[in-house]
Amino acid sequence: MLISTILFALSLPSFGQSNFYKLSIGAGAGVTQSFTDVRKHDFGLAGYGTLDYLFTPYISLGLEFQKGEINGGNVHTDPYNRQFINSYQAISVNGKISLGQFIDFNYTGISSRLKGLYLGSGVGVVQNKMKGIVRNNPNDPSIYYPGQNASKDIYFPVNLGINFFFPDRDGFYRYVLNINYQGNVTLGEGLDGYDDSSVRHKSGNPDIYAFYSIGVKYNFGKIGLYKKRFKPF
Repeated sequence: MLISTILFALSLPSFGQSNFYKLSIGAGAGVTQSFTDVRKHDFGLAGYGTLDYLFTPYISLGLEFQKGEINGGNVHTDPYNRQFINSYQAISVNGKISLGQFIDFNYTGISSRLKGLYLGSGVGVVQNKMKGIVRNNPNDPSIYYPGQNASKDIYFPVNLGINFFFPDRDGFYRYVLNINYQGNVTLGEGLDGYDDSSVRHKSGNPDIYAFYSIGVKYNFGKIGLYKKRFKPF
């Protein structure tokens, strides 16, 4: 009877608790890619900083600041000889939820490596400033491409990425390596600096830019308690 009870207990999922830091600060860098009305989708460099509040180790809400360049077009190869360099700044509020919130995992299994896989979204404001832009067609200076050299647009970031957690000496997840893809949909025509009324220059689609980045995070602050289910074997 005793042996049967022990075997039955071992076959049931075990429940435990874990502690985690509730604040996280991070920084990193990466590459932007433009997807605007300008034909060539070029690349630029950008950096970012984040500050997040962790409701659990796998659910967060925080601020993100970006600064860098968004580039596009080519004065020589573009059908209308258009080209722009946008020296942009952006700030957004982002919520993220990781796979670890939903799955049970062994500490050494494949699920443990995937627990940091996350999806998120938010809203923010991007400040556009044209560092360089072709306003007049070099082949025909009488052709002028209107738009604003400085503007602000609302944008909606969508994040897909993964966190790799590293413990401190107390065994808490203090350090994080982050790899992230962010797609940003803007409301407005300011991202590329062109706002042509002519149908041949304006597609009617929203301006989008992608941000591929890698960074590090440091978890700190008040200790939270998280209940999770795990299998010890």
